[in-house]
Amino acid sequence: MTLRFLLDTGIVSSPVSKLPNPDIVRRLQRHEHECAIAAPVWHELVFGWRRLPAGKRKEALGIYLRDVVQASFPILPYDEAAASWHGSERARLEASGRPAPYVDGQIAAVAHANGLVLVTLNTGDFSRFKDLEVEDWSKRRGRA
Repeated sequence: MTLRFLLDTGIVSSPVSKLPNPDIVRRLQRHEHECAIAAPVWHELVFGWRRLPAGKRKEALGIYLRDVVQASFPILPYDEAAASWHGSERARLEASGRPAPYVDGQIAAVAHANGLVLVTLNTGDFSRFKDLEVEDWSKRRGRA
């Protein structure tokens, strides 16, 4: 199957949150083989996991990252094409007085460079980027 979606950190984390959103879980299951994550998302996931105190939660999250996330989703690099687009967009947004967080720009750039729809819980954070399709899987939408 062809890749169609790039998942943001909040989407990847949703199935293991205290109250998983069933719409997100269902769409992840339906589109699993069409999804990837960006290297900056992987960084955020590993960083968050490593910061947890030792215990059952940390152990369970480590298993989820290894056995589900790494096993299911290709991790796409922040490469030259992504960096070039990100640099242009960052300059444009800064000039408009609406700069975006650096890591959001990296994630958006990986999605754009690979022609993928960015799936996030924070569509507002990514809507200011040009030529980037964004979806929020936490909201009910027909049979997507």
